Formats: sequence, structure tokens, C-alpha cells
Amino acid sequence: MLRSVFLAAASSTRLGRLMTSAPISGFVGRFVAGPETEDALRVARRLADDGLTVTVEHLSEEPVTAERAVDTRDEYVRLLSRLAGVGLAPAAEVSLKLSALGQQIDEKLTAEYARTICAAAAQAGAAVTLDAEDHTTTDSALEILAELRKDFPATGVALQAHLRRTESDCRELATAGSRVRLCKGAYAEPESVAFQSALDVDKAFVRCLNILMSGEGYPMVATHDPRLIAIAEDRARWFDRSSDEFEFQLLYGVRPEEQARLAAGGGVVRVYLPYGAQWYGYLMRRLAESPAGVLRPAWQS
Repeated sequence: MLRSVFLAAASSTRLGRLMTSAPISGFVGRFVAGPETEDALRVARRLADDGLTVTVEHLSEEPVTAERAVDTRDEYVRLLSRLAGVGLAPAAEVSLKLSALGQQIDEKLTAEYARTICAAAAQAGAAVTLDAEDHTTTDSALEILAELRKDFPATGVALQAHLRRTESDCRELATAGSRVRLCKGAYAEPESVAFQSALDVDKAFVRCLNILMSGEGYPMVATHDPRLIAIAEDRARWFDRSSDEFEFQLLYGVRPEEQARLAAGGGVVRVYLPYGAQWYGYLMRRLAESPAGVLRPAWQS
């Protein structure tokens, strides 16, 4: 029930404009670094000093226009330059939604813009991971990924376990050097393409996890679910993966005590750190994905 409410709210452009007209503070500030690049750098530095790695995402405005796509490209280039300039690039990468680069307007230009960002990341000593979006974008994203990896093999991609196709995609991508972020999925999808029950999604996540852990790539396990984290730790041991051969990814502001625990155990823990004034859609999707985790009071986090 809550999931459908939050997903409906996330798609409301009018409500989003109303909410984002106010400054980022309080509840929102727990999960979003702030509106500006400097806010992201400040929080990324604090996380890095705590022994965590970071993936930074710029939250762009919707609907995307050709002009906004160019602005997003330029913002990522600036961000990567600043990460390198303050010595954060070794501990930071960026997470990129291709839709923010105009994927539904001009795929060729989107691929060109993504290439520019990957080149800036390579120069900064960082990497890029293509984020997951609704199922209609997956084929296009994987095609762009294949092209980017010809020159930038470290480019990663996020796959959503709730999509029925993802097991097959995992098999295709579990190759040497391939960085794959596995998450449950935060978009409303029809039953024809996605599992609907939480149990079925969890089972699919574990099946995909087994494929990635047994392959030659680099799995990035993106979940806050204690059971799935424990299973991932077990699967890593089963497939003889050392602590630097996979990583956990958790959202900024969600279960920070678990982030600290995993990092203290010697594992690589990457915090997904969003910034930008257009935070509304992001936060609503996170609420839909894990309302208990996001709505937990700060003192219980």
C-alpha cells in the first residue's frame, strides 16, 4: 500500500515542484547532501574520513529537455574535476542516470554525453556507474554500456532484481572486470516484466547474487536488507571472494550503523550520495523501496 502511494507521489511533477521550492533541511537533509556541488564534496569528505567510499549522483530536473541534458553533462564534468581537485577521486565514483542526459530525446547524443563524462572520470581517476531506471530504458542502457566499455572498461551498471530479465543480464555481465550493482528495484513495473511480491523479489535477488558472485566480475551489492546482506557475506565466503573483490552499497542516511559495521569488518562499503535541488522524486522512490528504513527516526538509524 505505502509503496504504491509513494511511487504515485514520485511521478507528480506538480507536487515535486512545490516540495523542492523549499530549502533542503531537516528530514530531507538526512538523505540528500544538499543542493550544490560543494555540499556533495563536504559530505563525501566526511564519509571518506570514516573509511567509506562514495558514489555521487547529481539529481537533475524533470522533465528533461535538450538544454537540461547539456547542463547535467557539464555538472558531472565539474563534479569529477572537483573530486579530483580535493583528493576524493580514489574514494569516489559517480552514478549517472542516462535519462538525465536525454535518453528519451536522442540516444546518440546521450551516448556522446555519457562518453564525455566517462572521459572526465578517467582523467580524475574515478569511475562511472550507469544507474537503473524503468524497464523501458534497459536495452538502450546496456547498448550504451557496451559502447562505453570499449574505451572505459571500468564503467559499471546497475541491474534491478525485480525485473524478470535480470538473471539473464547478470549472466551476460558477470565477466572479468565487469562492475555490476545489484539492487531490488524502485520503479513501479507491470507483472509481465517484473516480480510483484517482496518474497519473489528477494528470491530473484539471491539468484542474481549467486550468478554475480560465482562469475569473474565485481559485484556491488546494493541493499539494506539484513537477510540479504548476510546472504551476500555467506556467498562471498562460499565463492572464495576476498573483501576487495566485491562491495556493499547503501544509501546515504539509511542504516549508517550497518555501514560502519561492514566497513569495520574490512569490507568495501560505498555510500550512494545524492545532491541537487531536485531531490523530490529520488526521495519518494526510496520511500517506496524501503519505507521502514527511510522513515526510521534519526536516533534509530
